[in-house]
Amino acid sequence: MTFLQTVWLVTRKDILIEARSREIFFTTLFFAVSCVLVFAFGFVREGKPVEDAAAGILWIAIAFSGTLALGRAFERERQSETLRALLIAPISRPALYVGKLVGVLMLLAVVELIVVPLVAVMFQAALFEHALLMLGLLVTGTIGFCAVGTLFAAMLVRARSRDVLLPVLLYPITIPVIIAGVRGTAALLQADVDLPMARAWLSMLVFFDVMFITLALWTFEPVMTE
Repeated sequence: MTFLQTVWLVTRKDILIEARSREIFFTTLFFAVSCVLVFAFGFVREGKPVEDAAAGILWIAIAFSGTLALGRAFERERQSETLRALLIAPISRPALYVGKLVGVLMLLAVVELIVVPLVAVMFQAALFEHALLMLGLLVTGTIGFCAVGTLFAAMLVRARSRDVLLPVLLYPITIPVIIAGVRGTAALLQADVDLPMARAWLSMLVFFDVMFITLALWTFEPVMTE
């Protein structure tokens, strides 16, 4: 079985299961929307949002809901001992990682399709004025966050306190990604839009993505077999 076939099978399995149960999707979406609404009540005063609040709140909602989704990424495999079967199967271990990563990314992409317009409306933010740059920031930022999160979720799948340990390990490593996403988005939301700065933060996110994915592919097999 080729690398891409393995990735497709793992991703397809996760998509089909989630399409039937919608357990992770509804939980993640509810959490993300709740984050935005709670912050909206705190940072929107007399119909006017606090300056630069939209960028930070958008990425907080993505990070928190992403953590929730990552915490459940390997839950089904752990409960049914499917993970043991996957590890002894004659397939590429990095392909297993990429398949799980793609599944989480697709889930968060659907959540962001709802959360981003909600933030734009609640905080009167021009998130769609420079749509391509905004899309690039969202895509690269989400990939960088999930690349690290998928590795840690796999590493902690057998730990009893995995729900507590995951954010403790994940956030210190992904702080540069979140900061780059926030600053890049804020550059697009300024009254005087700073496109060069937004592109610079986007380039930094691409660098983080390449670095995190490379390290994750390199360390996934040792992490899962030890």
